[in-house]
Amino acid sequence: MKEYVISVIRGDGIGPEVVAGCSTVLHNAASAASLKLEFVDAPAGDETGRLKGKALPDSTIETITHSDACLKGPVGKSAADVIVRLRQELDLYANVRPAKSLPGVRCLDAGVDMVIVRENTEDLYKGLEIEFDGGVLALRSITAKASERISRFAFELSRSRAGKKSVVCVHKNNVLRKSDGLFVGTFYKVAGEFQDVKAEDMLVDSAAMNFIRKPSEFDVVVTTNLYGDILSDETAQVVGGLGLTPSANIGEKYAIFEPVHGSAPDIAGTGTANPTAIILSASMMLDWLSRSRKDSDCLRASEMIRKAVHRTLADGVKTRDLGGSAGTSDFAAAVSSRLEIPS
Repeated sequence: MKEYVISVIRGDGIGPEVVAGCSTVLHNAASAASLKLEFVDAPAGDETGRLKGKALPDSTIETITHSDACLKGPVGKSAADVIVRLRQELDLYANVRPAKSLPGVRCLDAGVDMVIVRENTEDLYKGLEIEFDGGVLALRSITAKASERISRFAFELSRSRAGKKSVVCVHKNNVLRKSDGLFVGTFYKVAGEFQDVKAEDMLVDSAAMNFIRKPSEFDVVVTTNLYGDILSDETAQVVGGLGLTPSANIGEKYAIFEPVHGSAPDIAGTGTANPTAIILSASMMLDWLSRSRKDSDCLRASEMIRKAVHRTLADGVKTRDLGGSAGTSDFAAAVSSRLEIPS
């Protein structure tokens, strides 16, 4: 039986609750697929900052670097101190945000199956801000190296997906001629290596409109850090909300998987949070392990989880945010009961 070490950031607010529900599903899927997962605590977040003086202790980073992957729950006000620092220090350059219509969930378009690939290490999120008399100057960093590798990631992802084989580069180079101009120019340079994948570009304001007007026409979208952060929340709402949307932060060596929603302190401890996003993030984690470790059993477990979530929702088992009555643990148990080993 193959064994993987998974570092776990339980987070704040509803974090420990959704992580617990997800852990149940993960263990059951792993067992059915002949895998063993060892969970190792990696404390981070508001409570960790209060207890240890740092929201992201160095020991937590060390734990993550010595594990096979990291599963992260939402953290509170210290989110930027945790995930932004992890992205920078571990060079997790690709933020991957799928938006897919799910059965039984009310959404804008039942045919949506798109992924936003967001460059994760540059742009205004470098935090290069300079105060001067009467204002602040924020410096935007866009490099050819980062633009090239995120574009290549997006094309390779589209090539691996069933369907449209299309990548749209989102930018604002009619105003930001040099920075976004570099990003778009690099995108088309990389596109020359992928003749089987359609390449086109779109202004960010047009993209925001078309994600509402015709979301099912998109396959993979690649963009810079700030645009991607904003647009991926929009696409999450298109398919039913943040409670359904998983994400991955992927680098050459390390990867962290997390739901995109916040810690929701107003419902913490009530057992009503929707664990779908983190469960689907766990499925993405297993899929990444299947590719990075060349392990077909991880792929089987990933598919089991994803299909079980779909069956659960199709059967009408929903949490309160989706109009149902299932609690966090109830929903996780329902997903676990619908796990089926792929033939």
